[in-house]
Amino acid sequence: MATTQPSKKLDTFPNPAPVRDYEILFDCPEFTCLCPLTGQPDFAHFKITYTPDQKCIELKSLKLYLWSFRNEGAFHEKVTNDVLDALVKACDPRKMTVHAHWWVRGGITTDVTVTHEKKAKKKG
Repeated sequence: MATTQPSKKLDTFPNPAPVRDYEILFDCPEFTCLCPLTGQPDFAHFKITYTPDQKCIELKSLKLYLWSFRNEGAFHEKVTNDVLDALVKACDPRKMTVHAHWWVRGGITTDVTVTHEKKAKKKG
């Protein structure tokens, strides 16, 4: 019986409708990493919205990718930007937004939203 392990590898599959703009939303309410200062767990609810181009993100690999942060320490802003960068690198979407709602710590919640938009190709 194979065990599932966290992984930084993101798998993709061909977009079944690359001629059309459509939106995909991943709702990931159980993200966990560690505070880089205290080592205590930080919890977040991630929402990843994107318009695919030629490739789509495969769900199980996304789950294992997000799980890979569980024992890593990083600031909220860095983690959110790292997730966007990795997803953009994997699937080169037309547009993608990653929104992370970080649960209360010291009486303060943090929301971080980062966006990527593919630049239009120049003609000529």
